Amino acid sequence: MQPANLILFQSDNHNGHITGCYGHPYVKTPTMDRIAAAGVRFANAYCTSPLCCPSRSSLATGRYPHQTGYWDNALTYDGRVPSWHHRLRDQGHTVVAVGKLHYRSGDDDNGFTEEIVPMHLHEGKGAIKNLLRGYGTEPRKDDGSFWKLYIERSGVGTTHYQDYDRKITAKAVEWLQRNSKKTGKPWVLYVSYISAHPPFTVPQRLYDLYPEDNMPLPPAFRAGERPEHPSMEHLRYMDGMRVMTDEAALRRIAAGYFGLITHLDEQIGEVLSAAGELGLLDNTRIAYTSDHGELFGAQGLFGKKNLYESAIRVPLLLSGPGVPKGRVVSQHASHVDLFPTIAAAVGAKLVAADNDLPGVDLWPAIEGRETSRIAFAEYHAQGSKAGAFVVRDGAMKLIYHVGMRAQLFDLARDPDEVHDLAAADPDTVRILEKKLRAICDPEAVDARAKADQRAAADSWGGAAKLLGETQILFTPPPGVSKEEAWAVPGRG
Repeated sequence: MQPANLILFQSDNHNGHITGCYGHPYVKTPTMDRIAAAGVRFANAYCTSPLCCPSRSSLATGRYPHQTGYWDNALTYDGRVPSWHHRLRDQGHTVVAVGKLHYRSGDDDNGFTEEIVPMHLHEGKGAIKNLLRGYGTEPRKDDGSFWKLYIERSGVGTTHYQDYDRKITAKAVEWLQRNSKKTGKPWVLYVSYISAHPPFTVPQRLYDLYPEDNMPLPPAFRAGERPEHPSMEHLRYMDGMRVMTDEAALRRIAAGYFGLITHLDEQIGEVLSAAGELGLLDNTRIAYTSDHGELFGAQGLFGKKNLYESAIRVPLLLSGPGVPKGRVVSQHASHVDLFPTIAAAVGAKLVAADNDLPGVDLWPAIEGRETSRIAFAEYHAQGSKAGAFVVRDGAMKLIYHVGMRAQLFDLARDPDEVHDLAAADPDTVRILEKKLRAICDPEAVDARAKADQRAAADSWGGAAKLLGETQILFTPPPGVSKEEAWAVPGRG
């Protein structure tokens, strides 16, 4: 494999199933579909944690949250742990980031040659109120704001997020135009969008692509259709979720979400068109993934913050020089695999400190030499009473909850995860739990995460002070105040 340049696109909140090339019957993603047709699509790719900051920290470091202590949207990447950006830059490669990173600060050495219009933690703090999870006193979102974010703001309109997306696209194109003749070692342009994060508000032309009457209802959104579990009951309570009975609203949410994914696809398409016009694609690979998924009503939940497939499964596509065309890789893949895979793609070398990276170079699988692997993810942040861990081996998937009963699903027969087999198949639960404990001690990790969150809460002034902090609904983009970003159009 010859080293080549890389344009890595990343989105936010893109459920791995909701893409044309992944077989979705409604959503229109022609750019992503072309990338998949021209290259490789990973059928079983996972984030490491279904929340922005811990997921992005893992993608950077090639390590799981329990290895780094980047647990949540306050304790996030700060340059302390070496990233693939550091490795490449230190070996003479240009590594430029454009857009949302959601690290601690641009004042840290995050490993990039340059950060262009970056988005980091809000006010340099992020969601510090949620650090009260470590004390068991995390406040509930009882004002209905999270529920209304989906119910009231999905539909026709525009948002500051889409303005930011367009700025990211323009800046990425400008960088390519300035550097299209660049010689030397292969470069990486990391283009990271904020879509398809809610609010699911899109222009009329995009909304019209998805007539509400034709939109599918999410699986298991009604009580009684899903395997109820204490952890999910707790999450619904903490997020201020209501009982979902309004099918029209759920179809409107789907239409808005699909329209936002098409908007995202268009932005990626503009960058690729510019790269093609500049003659870069013969020596430039293209990759696409997202930080995590979105349930948009499945299991009676909006958002992510759980270990169901819709929250942790992500798209992962790669095309370009040396990549087979039209191949589908079934081998389980993870964001932790991108560190060694990107290094190999541009001709960089791993160092001794990277010997214990948990991920693998995906190039053998890309070239057809797939292996059987376990998929793993974890969650320790807002809305969770205790640490949760997932292990998938083949089609069987265990969700292990500290202090609560486990869940077991057969994804081959039950892709929507509506039949919990744990009580009926304790032997498989024991087998998968043993494989989990070979990765980490879940009880010890849970205790450490909460201790770190307590310590961080104390560093911000303690529990009493944090209770007075504003609960972050979603992070405003650069240059936009939270009041502007959070305001419902037409309501002030």
